[in-house]
Amino acid sequence: MEASVRIEVGLPSAGDVVADRGESALTQLRAFLVENDFPASTRLPPERELSDLLGVSRGDLRKALAILEARGDLWRHVGKGTFTGTRPVDEMFSISAIAQQTNPADMMRARLVLEPELAREAAFHATAEDIATLRLCLAGSRDAQTWRQYETWDNRLHRSVAQASHNALLLAVFDTMNAVRRAVVWGRVRQDRPRPPDDHHSFGDHEGLVQAIEDRELAAAANRMRQHLINVQSKLIEQYRSPE
Repeated sequence: MEASVRIEVGLPSAGDVVADRGESALTQLRAFLVENDFPASTRLPPERELSDLLGVSRGDLRKALAILEARGDLWRHVGKGTFTGTRPVDEMFSISAIAQQTNPADMMRARLVLEPELAREAAFHATAEDIATLRLCLAGSRDAQTWRQYETWDNRLHRSVAQASHNALLLAVFDTMNAVRRAVVWGRVRQDRPRPPDDHHSFGDHEGLVQAIEDRELAAAANRMRQHLINVQSKLIEQYRSPE
C-alpha cells in the first residue's frame, strides 16, 4: 500500500506579516515625500497625524522614519519634529550636543588624529610670520606666572599651528574640536605649584615641534605633535589617578 502524500499550504508567519507592514509603511512614506516634493528642512506633520494620513501604525511609521533618516532623506530634532533633507550644518555641529557625547578619552583620540596632520601641513605652508607667532607663543608659555596664563599661551600655540596650515576648512574643524574640548567635563586636576616648573614637559615638546615646522621637516613635525599629545595624555591620566 502506497503512503499517501499530504500537501499543506503554509500560512504567512507573524514575522512575514510584520515585515510586510514595515515595507508598506516605508513605501507609503516615500510616496508621500515624492508626491509633495517638499523643500529642504520642511517640517513634516506630527507622527500621530502622519500615521493616520498614510494609514500605517505609529510603530511602523517610526521604523520607516528611522530608515530614511539613516539614508539622509530626513532628519529629526528632539522636541521640534521631523524635517526633510539632510541635517543642516549648525544642527550637525552643535557644540553642546557633541560635548554631551564626548569624554576626555574621545577628545584625546580626536586630537591625535587631527593635530599631527595639521603640524605636517604647517611645516609645508608656514610663512615667516607664522613662525614668528609660534616663537612668541613659546616665549609666552615659558614666562607664564600662573597655570591660567600658561594654558592661554598653550592654546594659542596649538591654534597657531592650525592657522599655519593655511587651510580654512582644517582650521574650522580644529576650532570646532577646540570648542568641544572646552565644554567637555575633565574633572579637577590638582596642581602642586602656582606655575609650570622650568622643566615642564611641554616646553621641550613645543620647541621641538616649532623647530621641525621651521625646518620644513613634515614627518618630524607630525611625529613631534603626536608625541607631545601622547605625553599630555599620559600626564592627565597620571594626575587623575594620583591619590588625594
